[in-house]
Order: sequence, then structure tokens, then C-alpha cells
Amino acid sequence: MNQPLVSVVMPVYNGGKYIKQAVESVYSQEVPLELLVIDDGSEDQTQEVLSAYMGREDFQYIRNKKNIGAAASRNRGVQAAKGEYIAFLDADDWWEKGKLKEQLEVLKETGYVLCSTGRELMNPDGTDTGRYISVGDKITYKDLLKHNSINCSSVLIRKEAALSFPMEHDDSHEDYITWLKVLRDYGPGAGIDKPYLKYRLSEEGKSRNKIKSAGMTYKVYRYMGYGSVKSLIFFISYAIHGIWKYYH
Repeated sequence: MNQPLVSVVMPVYNGGKYIKQAVESVYSQEVPLELLVIDDGSEDQTQEVLSAYMGREDFQYIRNKKNIGAAASRNRGVQAAKGEYIAFLDADDWWEKGKLKEQLEVLKETGYVLCSTGRELMNPDGTDTGRYISVGDKITYKDLLKHNSINCSSVLIRKEAALSFPMEHDDSHEDYITWLKVLRDYGPGAGIDKPYLKYRLSEEGKSRNKIKSAGMTYKVYRYMGYGSVKSLIFFISYAIHGIWKYYH
């Protein structure tokens, strides 16, 4: 196999129902890549579905000995990646063709280390909800403190930055903390305001419990080193943006 430019890291836990669509969307991308699926102890048909890809040179299946969570699974994938760039994709989401190619072009043009895209919100059955969440062309650290416009499954990031700030603090929004740290240390990120990501809404995701998610968001600011008052101010701004984002 030629050296991959992009390593796609896909954590999965009991995602056999949807993962084929996610995998096929990765292989529709027109860039040299490898796909690393980190199976976090699935007990459904996930491994059976993935067996169709296990003969490919650009596919790597890693199974955790015990359930360690999505964040630690992503970190394990990053550690094993060979590409210059890391792209994250959850097993129940999928991409439109052309996503990675345009993101690579934008990162080359801007010199930034991170790029995200807009996303369409999909029903659990994969049908369109009619809702779209946009992203700005430039995402600064200050912007991101006010609300997290970066969805994990849309991210393309230089491997060095992903290695510098692995995802941690499972009791909060661990990916949000990582994006904040990256933008704080590396400078702004880029955004492509196109619906390259199809984001499947799920009742099981921890962000779906709004009260619990609110507490987790407050913890993000505390983990970033802010005091209780400033964290509350950031949280209020985050809450306002969140209401606008989903009901605008």
C-alpha cells in the first residue's frame, strides 16, 4: 500500500447496523487514505459486517480487550495512524464525496492545522430532517469558547496536533476540549460551509440528554482552567447558541 495521506479513525461500539454506510463513504473519498476501525468490544454484528473489508491493505481493524470509550478508542487510532492527517468519523455518520479533498486544499491554502465542515442532521433511519448546521470560514479560539461549531465527525487535523492533544475527560465533551486546546496553541481553524457530513441523530448519544450535556459543557470550561464565574458566562453563551443552532 502507498503511504496514506489521511488516516481515518472510526471508533465503534455495537454499530453493525450503520457502519457499512460509514465505511463506504470513507472509501468514496478521492485521496490516499487508510481506515482504522477501533472496535470497543462490540457484541452485535459489527465484526461480521467489517469482515468484508479485512483483506484490504488500506483497512485496519483494532479490537479493544475491554470497553474503554470513544475518546480513548480515538486516541488509540491516532497512535496507530500512518497518515500526515487524521480524520474522525463516528460509525453512525457518513460523508459526502469530495470532503477530504477539499479539506486538504483548504488546509494547504490557509496553513491551519484543523478544518471542519457543515453538517446535515439526519433522522436515526438516515432520512433528512431538513436541518443544516453551518460553520464559519475561520474558527478562532474565542469563537469556539462561545459555542462548539466543530463536530468531531467533520474534522480533518494534522496528526502532530492530534497527538499533542489527545481526547480526555470522558465526563465532559472530550472532543470539544481537544479542539479548544488545538486552536489555543496552533491558531485558528478553517471551516467549509458545505454539508459534507451527514450526522445521524441518536437517542443513545450522551449529548442527547440536554441536562447532562449542559453539565458536561460547564466542565469543559473548568478543565480549560477557567474559574466558576467565567465558566458560567461561557456556558450561558454556549446555551444560547445551542438553542439557536437546533431550532433556527
